[in-house]
Amino acid sequence: QVQLVESGGGLVQAGGSLRLACAASGRTFSSITMGWFRQAPGKEREFVAAISSGGRTTHYADSVSGRFTISRANAKNTMYLQMSSLKPEDTAVYYCAADANYYSRPSGDKDQYDYWGQGTQVTVSS
Repeated sequence: QVQLVESGGGLVQAGGSLRLACAASGRTFSSITMGWFRQAPGKEREFVAAISSGGRTTHYADSVSGRFTISRANAKNTMYLQMSSLKPEDTAVYYCAADANYYSRPSGDKDQYDYWGQGTQVTVSS
């Protein structure tokens, strides 16, 4: 079982930056693929970024590639999402997710992820 808690959301002006964090419980953090997703009002939950267990492989949605950076600190059981050049269309609730299978390949498929956090709101004003 993995429990996930996001933090770092807030209100920022367009062009600004935010860093989200996802703290995970459990001893298996360093063995599992992690991801970030987001959901805007009235829209489906969509993939943002994913990272392999060791942090060497990352995968991004086209809409955030070049602006967002996913990373992890396994010694701290924490994953991060550094968001820069934020746009109003980045406004959403951001969720972190974890795959229960060890050493899986990171992907944008929601069905790959078994555990989800409660979400943190990111609002970008124009």
